[in-house]
Amino acid sequence: MITKGQKINDRYEIIRSIGEGGMATVYLGYDSILDRNVAIKILRGDLSSDEKFVRRFQREALSASSLAHPNIVEMYDVGEDDGIYYIVMEYVEGKTLKQLLKKRGSLTLSEAIDIMLQLTDGMAHAHDSYIIHRDLKPQNVMIKDDGQIKIMDFGIAMALNATQLTQTNSVMGSVHYLPPEQASGKGSTIKSDIYSMGIIFYELLTGSLPFKGDNAVEIALKHMRDPLPSVREDNPAIPQSIENIILKATAKNPKNRYEDARSMHEDLLTALDDDRMNEEPYKYKYPEHENDNTKNLKKIEDLEKNDDDEDGEPIAKKIEDKDDKKRKKIIIILSIIFGVLVLGIITVAFIIPALTSSDPVTVPNCEGLTVNRCEKKLQDAGLEVRTKIKEEASSEVKKGRVVRTDPAKGRSVKEGTKITIYQSIGEETFEIEDYTGQNYIEVQTILETQYGLDVSVEKRDVDTSDREYDEQEIIGQSLAAGSEVKEGDSIILYIPNIVDTFPDMAASGWSLADAQAFCTKYGLTISVEYQETTAYEEGKVIDQSRAAGSPIVSGQTLTVTIAQKPKQQTTSPTTPTTPSDDSEEADSSSTTPPSTDTETE
Repeated sequence: MITKGQKINDRYEIIRSIGEGGMATVYLGYDSILDRNVAIKILRGDLSSDEKFVRRFQREALSASSLAHPNIVEMYDVGEDDGIYYIVMEYVEGKTLKQLLKKRGSLTLSEAIDIMLQLTDGMAHAHDSYIIHRDLKPQNVMIKDDGQIKIMDFGIAMALNATQLTQTNSVMGSVHYLPPEQASGKGSTIKSDIYSMGIIFYELLTGSLPFKGDNAVEIALKHMRDPLPSVREDNPAIPQSIENIILKATAKNPKNRYEDARSMHEDLLTALDDDRMNEEPYKYKYPEHENDNTKNLKKIEDLEKNDDDEDGEPIAKKIEDKDDKKRKKIIIILSIIFGVLVLGIITVAFIIPALTSSDPVTVPNCEGLTVNRCEKKLQDAGLEVRTKIKEEASSEVKKGRVVRTDPAKGRSVKEGTKITIYQSIGEETFEIEDYTGQNYIEVQTILETQYGLDVSVEKRDVDTSDREYDEQEIIGQSLAAGSEVKEGDSIILYIPNIVDTFPDMAASGWSLADAQAFCTKYGLTISVEYQETTAYEEGKVIDQSRAAGSPIVSGQTLTVTIAQKPKQQTTSPTTPTTPSDDSEEADSSSTTPPSTDTETE
């Protein structure tokens, strides 16, 4: 258990937890030697106990630490301290792309392109070093307040993929961004990262995922089979050149994708050029599914009837005669073979059994007996027992007793037939893991399909003031890790009951554009008021009609007050300037007051 103030390797002091996922917990830490804040990622206990994974993780993390690029989170240190395996990384203040999408819904075209240009540039650098990420998704991309992005989790993604290590044997990473070749178990290449970037680009522009389903298997199958929905149908204002980039990046067949991340980056640079905006839709050069390939049939030209050979006989006629002779020979050979086969079948089926026949033996019932008693019973019946005793789980037969035989009891067999005995190992059980932080859809799929558990999902209220929760994240379970269960047992997975509430827009530095995007996402009506002030930056929200923390109800009206620069005070042209006290006295001693002028008029 990691606690506040604890020191890792006598160097890195734990300040607080800043994130939790399926693989590790991330802490804000302080490097006492270099006097700087760092992010410390500590592996989950079940991964730390796997020596093969730990070795792979350390090797791959050290390899990733060689990456030096402004769009990749820098790795500082990798190590182990009293069974705690950790990596120390650059601490990035900001939010993940996933958190930004949850706040904004979707991004503008220019914002999405800017993010993708940085993402492809960073991945091009990684690919140049022969490093594949294998788990690109918005959750693994940080975005700072100034708009700069940072790609995270290279070491963990590579180590998990390389060792085929999965929690609950499920596909690692989010299945929503999984390339078809990874889903089908064919392994990853540079083009696998390109597919994931294409899905991210789609989500940035639409605010939604292209493929959804009730379980991980269903979603993976859609990645393998279903065409990608059109982003232009969702938003016709998106140029065809942008959709072409997404289509090319997310092709099912890797041959139809970009050759590398740099090619995708260069395509993004010119996507909004006038001569490209309305280009033709991208057409795949190769079939999207390999089984769609059709063989080219070679055309055979007909022999011309009037082509004669040297003796005047038509060539076609000679060929026909030769074919007739060949056909007759084949028929004769096949007839002989057929006759031999029929004779052999008759011999095997009737003659040999008649000569070697013995009275049939009925396999006795051994269910519930000890192995020794079962062996004796079978031998007394004239049957042989195979040396190897097989084991089988059974909830009805006591451990160590015979579950069944093969051939089964009551079967009529020949004397001397070898019988296999199946011994009970008792009721099959397995240990529940700690599923906290994992995606409930993936865990539910595995528990139901592989272990036959009855899985139900319930929502629990959470305190969102400490950290943000993913709506599919498991925050608890009814059975503790290590509990033994069997087929048919029940388990409840708890996920956060996220009630969307109004944020404190002023404290968060929201602009009018942020507030408008927020209202569009939640179906709110926005009313804008302006207030002259120098206390806030112009264009920022300084007040809101709905209190921060109150629940959001679609259809409500939200009034936001926006800071406006005060208007400059101008001096009236009819008012004389009074440069000094002496002039004021001179004016006051004037012998012709205004009232006199009025009377004269």
